[in-house]
Order: sequence, then C-alpha cells, then structure tokens
Amino acid sequence: MTEPVVQTIRGACPHDCPDTCALITTVQDGRAVRVQGDPDHPFTSGFLCAKVNRYLERTYHADRVLRPLKRIGRKGRGEFAPVSWDEALHDIAGRLRAIADSSDGPQAILPYSYAGTMGMLQGQSMDRRFFHALGASKLDRTICSTAGAWGMRMTVGANVGADAEGLPSSDLVILWGTNTLTANPHLWPFVRQARERGARVLCIDPIRTRTADQCDEWIAIRPGTDAALALAMMHVLFAEGLQDDDYLAAHTLGAAELRVRVQAYAPAVVAPIVGLPVEQIVELARAYGRAQAAFIRINYGMQRHGGGAMAVRTITCLPAVTGHWRRPGGGVQLSTSANFKYNTAALERPELSPDVRTINMIRLGDALTHSDAGVGGPPVRALVVYNSNPAAVAPDRNRVLAGLRREDLFTVVLEHFQTDTADFADYVLPATTQLEHLDVHLSYGHHYATLNRPAIAPMGECRPNTQIFRNLAAAMGLSQPCFADDDDTLVRQALETTDPKMATVTYDALQAHGWVRLNVPTPYLPYAEGGFSTPSGKCEFYSARMAEMGLDPLPAFTPPHEFPEHVPELAARFPLTLISSPRHQFLNSTFVNIASLRRDAEPELTLHPDDAAPRGIVDGAPVVVFNDRGAFTATARVVDSVRRGVAWAPSIWWGKLTRDGHNANETTSQRITDMGHGPVFYDNLVEVAPAG
Repeated sequence: MTEPVVQTIRGACPHDCPDTCALITTVQDGRAVRVQGDPDHPFTSGFLCAKVNRYLERTYHADRVLRPLKRIGRKGRGEFAPVSWDEALHDIAGRLRAIADSSDGPQAILPYSYAGTMGMLQGQSMDRRFFHALGASKLDRTICSTAGAWGMRMTVGANVGADAEGLPSSDLVILWGTNTLTANPHLWPFVRQARERGARVLCIDPIRTRTADQCDEWIAIRPGTDAALALAMMHVLFAEGLQDDDYLAAHTLGAAELRVRVQAYAPAVVAPIVGLPVEQIVELARAYGRAQAAFIRINYGMQRHGGGAMAVRTITCLPAVTGHWRRPGGGVQLSTSANFKYNTAALERPELSPDVRTINMIRLGDALTHSDAGVGGPPVRALVVYNSNPAAVAPDRNRVLAGLRREDLFTVVLEHFQTDTADFADYVLPATTQLEHLDVHLSYGHHYATLNRPAIAPMGECRPNTQIFRNLAAAMGLSQPCFADDDDTLVRQALETTDPKMATVTYDALQAHGWVRLNVPTPYLPYAEGGFSTPSGKCEFYSARMAEMGLDPLPAFTPPHEFPEHVPELAARFPLTLISSPRHQFLNSTFVNIASLRRDAEPELTLHPDDAAPRGIVDGAPVVVFNDRGAFTATARVVDSVRRGVAWAPSIWWGKLTRDGHNANETTSQRITDMGHGPVFYDNLVEVAPAG
C-alpha cells in the first residue's frame, strides 16, 4: 500500500485584516487537508480567526467558478454558459480593443479592484501594467483607509504608529473605534498581557461590541464625535499640567497654538456633543495623562464620516502631548503599512500610462450612470472587476446596480464565486485562491513580511490574476517586455528596494523562513526621540500643508455630513445613525456564502429599547431601514448594547443571499471625507419601521 504524500506549505492569509497571519497548509496527495496559524510567528501565535479557519471550505466550495463563463441571460440574472479560455480571451480582447480604438478612447475602460487579496502580486502588479499600457482610466482606491492615512500623514508624516509587540508594557489600553476581537483578533493576546500586568482596558465605541464586553469600561460615544472627545481630553491635560513639556518643546510644532485651540473644548462644552457625562470625560483624560505608556488602538471605522481624517489626526496628537511615544506600550496605532517599502513602481510600471483621468471608486454609481455629479471625461463603457464585489460593497448601491444593468456596459469579473457583481458580468473568469498561487505580503498591524507559496495546483481551469492579465495583454497585442515577467520574477522585483527597514526582507530569507521581521527593533518605538517624517521633522499640531489646502491647520472637530445638529430637517425625518460594520463571521462581503459561517443567520438591526419602543418594534420582528437613498429589511434585535440614536446592521451581506435582495449599502451615500476622498459609510441617517 502506497504511503500518502504529506507536505506542509508556508503561506499568508490574503484578506483585508491588520493581522496578516502566517499560515501552514497541510497537503496530502495534492489536496489541502488543514490550514492553521503558524505557532512560531510572534503575531499569529498558532491560531486563526473564525473566518480563515474555514478557508478549506471556501477553497473547495461546490460553487467555485472553475471555468470561464459567458452571459446568456439578462444582466443581473446570473445566467451563464461555460466557454474555453481561448474564446473568452479573444472576445474580451476584441471588445476592449474596439472601445479603446473608438472616439471615446481607452479611458472609457475602468478597472475596479481593492483588497480581496492584499498580495503585492495578485493585487497590484500585472493588472496595473495591463491597464497602464492600455491607457485605461485610473482608479482612486479609497474605499477603506485613505481618510485615516491622510490624518496620520498630516500629523506624524506617514501611516506609521506604535508597535503592537510593545503593548504588554502599556499601563492603559484604549481601544478606540475598533472591535478588536472581530477585526484584529491577534492583537487581543497583547492586550491581555498588558491587563495581566495591571493595565486598564477601555473601549470607546457607540456599540457595545464583543470587544467592549471584555474591557474594563465601555465609553459609549456618539458616532462621528471622536475628535471632540480627544480635544476635550487635551483641554484637561493642559489645564491640569499633565502634558510632557520636554517632549512638546523638542518634538512638536504648534504646541502653543494647540493649547489655545483646546480652551474652546472644555468637557462641559463637549459633553453634549459626544453624548458622555462630563465626569467620564475628565476621568478618561486624567487616566490618560497619569499613565506612563498609554496605547491607543484606532481603526478605520471611525474615519468613515465627513470629518474622518480630522478625527484620526486629532487623536494622533494625544501621545505627543503626553510624551507617551517615548516608552514601549505608548503611542497610537492605526497602521504599520508605511514601514513596508516594497518596490511598487517596479510591480505596477506607472510610466506605461499616458496622462489619463482618475475615477474615485466611491463614485462608481455616478461614473456608471453618467450622473450630472459624475466624474468627467468619456462615459465608462467597459468595467473590469477583480478583488472586489462592488454590487455589494460600494456605497449608494441602487445607483451602482443601475449602472451595472446597462446593456451597453461591457463587464468582466475575475472571481472565485458568482457574487452579486458577477451576476451582472458579460464574462466571469475563474481566479485562484490563496492556496493556489504565489504572492508576497505586507501587514498593516505588525512588522512581518510574508511569502505565500502555492500549496495546491489551481482547481479546474482557474488562473492567478497575474496570469489572466498576462493572457489579456497578449490577446490585445500589448508587447511590452514586462508582460513576460513570471510570478517569481515579480517577487524579486518587489524586493528591489534600498530602504533600510527592508534590509532583512530578502528573497532567500522569505524562501527559507516564510516570513521575516522588518529591520526595526522589537518593540519598535518610531517617535521616541522625535524623528517624525513630516516636513518639519516634528509632530505637527500646526500643519502648514493643511493651511495650503484651505483646511484648518490645527486639530478641530469636523462633524459628519449628516450630523443631526447641523441638518435638523433631515434628522427629523431620519433620526437614527446607521453603522454597518462587518459581521464577526464576514470580512466585508467575503465569506458570506460559506454556510458554516452564515449558520442560517440573516441581516439584523440592533436598536436600543428606548428607540425601539416608540416605533412599535419588538425583538425578533422584521423591520425596514430606509432613507431617501434606499431601504433594506432586517430582523430587529432590541438590546441596550448600542447607545440611543444608533442603529447597527452588521454587514456586508450579498443582496442575493437576503430575503429582499438588498443590503445596508442601499442607504449609504457617495459623499467623501474631509481628506483622502474616502467613503462615509457610517455618516448615514436613517429611519426604522416595522416591516409591512
């Protein structure tokens, strides 16, 4: 009897999560039989989240798209027939070439992608080369992080913050606008270590999430008012002498102006804005000022409103006021991503592109419907979607779907499954999953680069994104030598960098170990002695760059677009603020079709009892959530785990998997943030009523 051939392959979780786990896949006779977290990885520590634990179920799912598909029915019906790769590539290339050669030109072709994979190869290499060489419109990929990144950049110079591996040395942990156990679970062991050493753990969030339940205190802030709370904290810090004058003098710019600014944000003034008692604000500020090394973890949910960039900027000022950057466990972390200096120019080849327009992905609905508030230039006549599911995740979903229904819009979707977006495609091309291709990864939650080796052969006729775009380039006659680069060459090109932080991240080291820490100390203290990457080299409380942009150069409270006090007529009609953060078992719209993660679940809406009672809403009853943009139905959960005035609809459901075909993005808008042109998903006033 032949012994089974068993191998273990090192890889990386590809999903849009700060943890970027190191994976070990066990393969027996060519089939993956187990996926686990690498026990030797300092951040992964041997465990995976509830979602990625089901990765084999996703990879071997009966509904995987395994052959190219061509539409045979009406758009949106999801009716397809299998075709050969040769037929699909020939027809797609001919259609794209006809558009490129028309009077509208290649700018009428729009790529649409985001972080369905965070891999440098499958996410942003051969695809960019293809669209650049073609002369297609560029996509401003803003749907997640750009507002917060701009807030960090205007304050500390780059999206670089505190190191999670220093967190156990913290004496105060503030989880601010982050549901850590869902969105960043591998941070929690470090939080727990800090608590075991005596640290208090606080959660600032409008929702009492599963994370808030595990903290010492839940501070139930009003949505979109985080900057006001941070300014009130600074008011107390300066008033009570809890600031670090030496750090302020040596390493900050504009401290005097900031001190004046925060005088207007006394706790008594701010309390009604943030919806918290004065005493709670003062106690929070004192706890922060008296701590020696307070760690603030912020996440991207808090920047998804009209003043989101300013909110991140303002909170990021706090550790410079108190000098917490000096010590392990002190500072603010939004991201670590800017520490990773992969050679993206070598991967993407931007010099291949002529001067073309850029379309903000948030405005996809306008771009596809030729709205008067649209994007300028020729109409979008072809859409190529990969690593995203805009029919579910893009804001103002009704307008997006109206655009996708256009019979004159040629749509190609690279996918694993027949998603909401794939149902509108003219062609669906089968893409590989992470277990089936090569890639290299950064992280935005720790400091380890990771190589993903293919563990199994591609299923069916699936191809990596890199190969699909090579094939399309060849079919369209794009003959630049860069289209001959194979994936191994792309990895080597990504590593062609002279940045000292990348000195340890070599091809040989990744091949030997699978992952490697950046060339930074453990823990990494980026601003202990200043060294900010701003123009002044200091933490810029006063930003001349923002003044030049016509923005307030000092930290301030910039309210949401739909802040009730500022839009009283709208708030009278739609008095509840809807937050549609990811459900624990989903990662945006990924994993929604995995039966074991859905577990017969359905869209839910959590309301405070004081909001439910006057509307005649009882727990378990169907409700409709609506505003002028659209509506969706959900099952009511009436509990006090949200503050009054807030409705929470964990998302993002595929419309095709809901009872009414709708999801929360029916109600969200295409408006953008104060900086970074980001989305305002949680800047969203709605009303709720019993269904029917």
